Formats: sequence, structure tokens, C-alpha cells
Amino acid sequence: MNWELIVIGAGPAGLAAALAAYDKGLRKIAIIERDRYAGGILNQCIHNGFGLHRFKEELTGPEYALKFIDRLRDTTIELICDTMVLHITPDRQVHTVSAEKGYQVYSASSIFLAMGCRERPRGAISIPGDRPAGVFTAGTAQRYINLEGYMCAKRVVILGSGDIGLIMARRLTLEGAKVLCCVEIMPHSSGLARNIAQCLKDFDIPLYLNHTVTDVTAANGRVSSVTVSRVDANRAPIPGTEMVFDCDTLLLSVGLIPENELSREAGIEIDPRTNGPFVYENMETSMKGVFAGGNVVHVHDLVDYVSEESAKAGEGAARFVSSAENADEAYIRMLNGDNVSYTVPQRIRPGRLEGSVKLFFRVRSKLGASVIKVSDASGQELASFKRLSMSPGEMENIFLPKEVFQKARGDISVSASEA
Repeated sequence: MNWELIVIGAGPAGLAAALAAYDKGLRKIAIIERDRYAGGILNQCIHNGFGLHRFKEELTGPEYALKFIDRLRDTTIELICDTMVLHITPDRQVHTVSAEKGYQVYSASSIFLAMGCRERPRGAISIPGDRPAGVFTAGTAQRYINLEGYMCAKRVVILGSGDIGLIMARRLTLEGAKVLCCVEIMPHSSGLARNIAQCLKDFDIPLYLNHTVTDVTAANGRVSSVTVSRVDANRAPIPGTEMVFDCDTLLLSVGLIPENELSREAGIEIDPRTNGPFVYENMETSMKGVFAGGNVVHVHDLVDYVSEESAKAGEGAARFVSSAENADEAYIRMLNGDNVSYTVPQRIRPGRLEGSVKLFFRVRSKLGASVIKVSDASGQELASFKRLSMSPGEMENIFLPKEVFQKARGDISVSASEA
């Protein structure tokens, strides 16, 4: 069977894209998921706080996923679980393997990439010391406790202040563990401000900024202590600032990496700023007919934005299949200027715009009252926006109307500075 759209991944991005494409008229849609059921990472996120933007109500992760899964049951979309995608090709062949069906190749008129992201492990950050049991990524501990029912820690140090680590600080505390501290090498948290307040401050868990783990000690094969040191401006440990915490667990919340092995192998262009594909205004990648959305493109704060972005990609895939958007067109590159680390989408085709473009970006450092400036290659200011404050842990977005791109002379850059 030749599918109109194959979606790789049944997390919030994949579900939103498939349903959006269905609403735009596609009927031959398959979602391929390596896990046993749909929902993705949301299934282990049993805390609330999801859905405030999209559904105007506060939901847990499983409840948010169920909103989409319930809709799926009323469509002709086929959900293929327990199946791993091995390769995708430029002619949109999808190679898969499963215990039930073995090796299979599916053909598609369009593909949507929704593989999400993975956590950065210990080996990627070169933590010195012993290599014992008791060192987990925060997401692994979350799965153990929330899905598998294992209490994996009693006394805990958390390295990194990403949102998953912050949420696990609260979760472990509620389950009876003692979270000794959260340690962050940067001078600011990498998580949402609301999570700092609700997960650390509300439980009197100290957050040590400008600190990192400099040693891990083991006893009987398990973590027995962790040494934390202050770092200087170059992030090098300062001798004499060591603090030793007796603990049995070190949780790592040191960043997420978009899962793009499939994308790279297929030859899709990857943006080194985001580690995700370059995408156009409709979330199409550099490979014609292949779209991407959610954390596979760039790491989001809120699942509401993942769903919104992916729905736009699903609509783009539907237009592509209907042959309404198959022509090559000139594009404008979106560049990061002063104090901006990346922009998404990275390429805008003005000829395809009907209204405005929602542009996502992150700033490099914490700012107070600020101004965001949008300028073209000639230095002409095209737009500006004010903010009360900005932080690297909070993803920002602005809307740029079609007129901005029509006026632009060359590529466009986005910069941020204190007012």
C-alpha cells in the first residue's frame, strides 16, 4: 500500500501532525511507533501543567496524550506499534522491522519526522570519578518510578537544572527520597521559572548555580558520595570550593539532543545550532516531501507548542500530497544575531506565505527589560518587540507578518538586548 503520509513517532508531535493532515483531507496515514503504545514521553509525565495553552485546562501528560489518541480512534489513521524505523530514503521509502512482521518497506507520498529527543548521558559530559550503579538520567528515573513502579533512589544529587530534573526533584521528594541539592554549571537555570519555584523552592531544595560535579565515589558497586565544586568564568572547577554529599544516586539533567540519526543518514540538512533539521515556514526539511516537528527540530519547553508546530507540519504535508506546493522557490534565511542562539524556522519562502510566521528562538543569557530587533542584511530594522525579561530556559516566539519578508533586502537576523 502506498501511504499518503507516514508519521515516524506516536508522541505529541506525531499525533498532532497525523490528525492535522487527516483534517486537511488525507486518508491513507500511518503512524509508526517503536514503543508498545502511543503517547511517547507523555506517558511517564504524570505531573500536571500540560495543555494550558492548547486546551485551556491543566492536564497530566497521559491526559494530554489521550486527547489526541481518542480522536485517532474516530479516523482511518493506522497506528503501527512495536515497530522500529531503520531507514528513510529520498524517494520516501520507510524501512522498518518488528517482531510480528519482520523487515518491511513502506512507500509514502510524504513523511513526517517525530522522533523527539533523547537525554545527554554521563559519557557526553565527562564526569570524573567511579563508574558505579546509581547514576541515571532524570528521564530514566522518571520511567522507573512512574511507569515501572521502582523506587530507584533514597538520597539524591541532581546535576543540571533542566525541566525533567526539576520535576524529578519534586517527584522523588514526594515519594520519600531526600534530594540534597540541584547543581547547575551555568549562572542561570536551564529550566522554566515555574519549575524552579514549584519543584525546588517549595520543597527547600537548594540550587547551586556556577557549580558542577567533580567526583563520584562508590561503595559496594553503588554511588556513595558526590563531590560538587564551584566553577569560574571558564567553567573550570575552583580548588578549595569542594562540597561532599553522601548519597546513593546522581541524576543527570544536562540537556536534550534531538533524535536525528534517521535524518542524517537520509541526507537531510541539519542545523548545528539546534541539532535538528533546517525547516521552511511549513516545517518541510531540505528533502522534498519530508517534514519535521516537535523536539526532533528543536527542544521545546511546552508540549502545547510541540503540538501546534507539528499540526502546521501536518497541514504542510497534506498540501504537498495534493501537489499544491511542489515548486521550488527562493527563500530568506533566518539568522541569529546578538544574544540569540538559534531561530526556527530557519528558511522562509515569501511566495508561500499567506499570513504571519511564528518564529521561535532562545536567548543566550538572562536579560531584564529587553527589546527584540529583526533586521535585514542591509541593517534595515524590520520589526521590534519588547519583553519584561528573557532567559535561556524560556523559549521565546514572535509573529512576523508577510510584509516583513517582502520588505527584506537579503537574509534576516534576530537579536536581543536589554532596553
